[in-house]
Amino acid sequence: MHNLLTDIEGIKVGHAQNIDALTGCTVVLVEKGAVGGVDQRGGAPGTRETDLLRPMHMVDKINAIVLTGGSAFGLDAATGVMKFLEEHGIGFNSGIVRVPIVPAAVLFDLGIGDPAVRPDADMGYQACLNATSGEFSQGNVGAGTGATVGKIFGMKQAMKSGIGSASMEIGGGVIVSALVAVNAFGDVVDPTTRQIIAGARPMQAGPINIGGKDKFADTLNVMKSFAGRTIMGFASAASNTVIGVIATNANLNKEETNKLAQMTHNGLALSIRPAHTMFDGDTIFALATGKHKADINIVGAFAAETMAQAVINAVKSAEPAAGLPSSSIL
Repeated sequence: MHNLLTDIEGIKVGHAQNIDALTGCTVVLVEKGAVGGVDQRGGAPGTRETDLLRPMHMVDKINAIVLTGGSAFGLDAATGVMKFLEEHGIGFNSGIVRVPIVPAAVLFDLGIGDPAVRPDADMGYQACLNATSGEFSQGNVGAGTGATVGKIFGMKQAMKSGIGSASMEIGGGVIVSALVAVNAFGDVVDPTTRQIIAGARPMQAGPINIGGKDKFADTLNVMKSFAGRTIMGFASAASNTVIGVIATNANLNKEETNKLAQMTHNGLALSIRPAHTMFDGDTIFALATGKHKADINIVGAFAAETMAQAVINAVKSAEPAAGLPSSSIL
């Protein structure tokens, strides 16, 4: 166990990024296929191939998931992943060709780095070449390269975040693992202490300090103030979204896998304050590789805990960039 998504046998994770432009993508490869599900809750999503993951649709198993920066432009990274999988003969057998099933979700990182550079097919292909079934990096890599949090005052008062992972064994050989790129409008809080560990920093507006004198402004408190109600909808509206994957080696059907994705969103609510706003496109994919029998209620309960820890790991692994501090130095 590495406390990573790759603790699930059969899953590989690969990153590719442009450090200068501060954007990148992450691919989760499941070359033998896994039952897939999804739950999308934020108000500003950018996604691909999510409808087929829901119950009452023909395809049960998927071959990869792409998490990417670049907003809607970044969906092009999935084309490179499809090319890689097709070259390896992996995909849904249509009777004519094998069609790789590659759902994807994007986050908006165009407000940091170079907005003219976005993940593309070449970057998606490179992420596949970089994929490993062992240990992989967290923080300012892959889809977390341009991730930031705490943007109620805009990017200047935000903090650098990244991509993180976590895993736990929950009995009977069943493992639940999470991977998440944390690019939230709100603050990240430690679920055990309810203290903010990364988020919006106070802003000086003339002689007035908005958000208090502490190192964090506390987005929820700002939102209910006169200043917060005035600010909402301006600089913060288009710069967010948390995207992630929850995986298990449990034997779940398609309906249960979608329920797993749904229950996992509780992990975002535990660790991000506020979560699921109209400024966020929060999307969680789920994978079940089918190795062990398990109760979906138990798997889903621990999935939320695992996702919350992955969020914390994403923030703690992040390094300063583009003039923004990270939790490691603030």
